[in-house]
Amino acid sequence: MYDKDRSMTDCGIWLVRPESEALALTLQEQLGGVLYRPWLHATKGDQPVAPTGQKQQFADAYRKRSQWIMIAAAGIAVRFLDGLPEDKHSDPAVVVLDEAGRFAVSLLAGHEGGANRLAYRVANAIGAVPVITTATEALKPLVVGIGCRKGVAAQQIAASVGQALGGRQLNEVREIVTIDLKADEPGLLEFCELHDLPLRVLASSTVAERPWVTKPSDWVQQNVGLPGVCEPCALIAGSRGRLIVPKMALDGVAVAIVEDTLM
Repeated sequence: MYDKDRSMTDCGIWLVRPESEALALTLQEQLGGVLYRPWLHATKGDQPVAPTGQKQQFADAYRKRSQWIMIAAAGIAVRFLDGLPEDKHSDPAVVVLDEAGRFAVSLLAGHEGGANRLAYRVANAIGAVPVITTATEALKPLVVGIGCRKGVAAQQIAASVGQALGGRQLNEVREIVTIDLKADEPGLLEFCELHDLPLRVLASSTVAERPWVTKPSDWVQQNVGLPGVCEPCALIAGSRGRLIVPKMALDGVAVAIVEDTLM
């Protein structure tokens, strides 16, 4: 599910209010995409065109993009989408981001259209929480935290995760979680891509504020500036779960697993 190189040139970023400009520009800088500022008067050639309401403007643009990020309240997004969706296999993906940049909600075409994947990309770009509600993904009970040394291969990560899972299956994993220093680690990205797993990236500062570890690592402290990575990452992402697999290290990869206790 983590598709770091997927083009965002066909993504529209819809701002409902000018106050969202700074957040939208940060998203565009990180991910690309085209900004829509519907409060501006459109023009046709050299002739001004009377502006229409935002809902109609969005309806006119809706099918021109395969992905949308709407910076708005969820209620506004629902009203804008009224009457537009036709089929989950052809509808554009829609992610709603609140104006404070706290939650990236996969609202429409989550699995088939790629909104779930887009929600993770948006969340990772600005430090938001991805909100996924499709049963295929949301009902998976396991969160896997990973820390690794630079240059580890996808096969090493797969072996470590497999060992930590024991008798559990990889299709029970909801997401892989790591820190921003490992966001571009090729082996980790390849592992997530091969197994269609979302990668959630936490800021190192967030992990530093909640350094839950069963046994601090001197090596991680010296090289990353944290007492540990995999355990706090898993516990932060799986905040209502319990640590069922404390840190397990194998061949340069550390893995911890949290299980959702409400499932």
